[in-house]
Amino acid sequence: MALYACRTVPPLCLPIMAEEFGWDKTQSGTVLGSFFWGYTMTQFLGGYLSDKIGGDVVLPVAATFWALVTLMTPQLAYLSTDKYSTLYIVILSRVLLGLSQGFHVPGTTSLIAKKVLEEERSSTYSFVCAGSPLGTLLTGSVGSLLLETYGWHSVFYFIGMFSILWTLGMRFILVANHRKKYQLSIDSADKPIKEAREPVPWLMLLSKAGFWAPVIGHFCHANSFFILLSWAPTYFHENFPSAKGWVFNVVPWIVSMFSCIFGGWLADTMIRKGYSVTFVRKFIETISLLGTAVPLILISYMSTFQGALFCVVFAVASCGLHNSGILINPQDIAPKHAGSVFGIMNMAGAIPGFVGVYMAGHILEATKSWAAVFNQTAGVCIFGCIVYILFGTGKRII
Repeated sequence: MALYACRTVPPLCLPIMAEEFGWDKTQSGTVLGSFFWGYTMTQFLGGYLSDKIGGDVVLPVAATFWALVTLMTPQLAYLSTDKYSTLYIVILSRVLLGLSQGFHVPGTTSLIAKKVLEEERSSTYSFVCAGSPLGTLLTGSVGSLLLETYGWHSVFYFIGMFSILWTLGMRFILVANHRKKYQLSIDSADKPIKEAREPVPWLMLLSKAGFWAPVIGHFCHANSFFILLSWAPTYFHENFPSAKGWVFNVVPWIVSMFSCIFGGWLADTMIRKGYSVTFVRKFIETISLLGTAVPLILISYMSTFQGALFCVVFAVASCGLHNSGILINPQDIAPKHAGSVFGIMNMAGAIPGFVGVYMAGHILEATKSWAAVFNQTAGVCIFGCIVYILFGTGKRII
């Protein structure tokens, strides 16, 4: 929750910040995309460290850092009065935010692969991932009200402080649980058993189509998700200036939260009824990618705010189903190395974050056409769907 609350503050505030600092669409796209320069760098490291020392150790440290970066961003933005110096400082803060947040999802994947049974992983992972739209919802609702009332600085301060308090609370709960486990081990005179770690057989993994299919599919999904996450507020701000920000920044993520949970329930129910894991992953992912592509194509034909909002809601809700398809697939194909494998997959998925988001800004600056952005995004989704249907698997590879 805190992760996406911090991540979505800049997209929410960007139209106002761009006006204040004089940024064009290409510069705005660079600010949004620079998050993923850092995010890409720590994906594999996050999975490797979580597999080695535990996600419960890695995640609180990373969360503290990204909360502090969010809290300090307004102060950093005013370190210089020069337009370009301010731009570079804000970009640097976004890179640092990405570096710290890159540890989160691989660490979570590693934890779930170690602690949760296979037939319960989809529901568990989807429930955890529902925190993403919940965090976006927090920023979109409270953040929109703060933005309109007190200015963009207040959004960073509020979300940053909230995230620090959230992290401290979660850390307190983790420490309390560790103490209970330690006391039980002393009382029962049991020595903790260290599980031997096997090296990841990378050569074998890289030679399998079943590994590359989710990597490509995740790349295609991430391209659409990050463009929607980063540019949707600007799209509504420009095309429907009279629309209330709290509506288009809140409604899609409310629906997405429920679609995440529903997708997990549906996947686990189908597996329990005897459907193969491979079929379930492909079925859910097909709905997700095609359900994202179709409304992105249709939105170009919408002339009303209600029609455009419906398309965005449908696309974002379909993105939520991805959590029960490809996103959980590393736990199927490499359960002992899920964190490391997911780190590689999510590193590929982070590339559209800076390439796709930047290119969207560049296309908008050059063509002034939102249809051009949404249509190419839909095409990428369709390509990813075809690849995963042909080559994806839910069977263990390593």
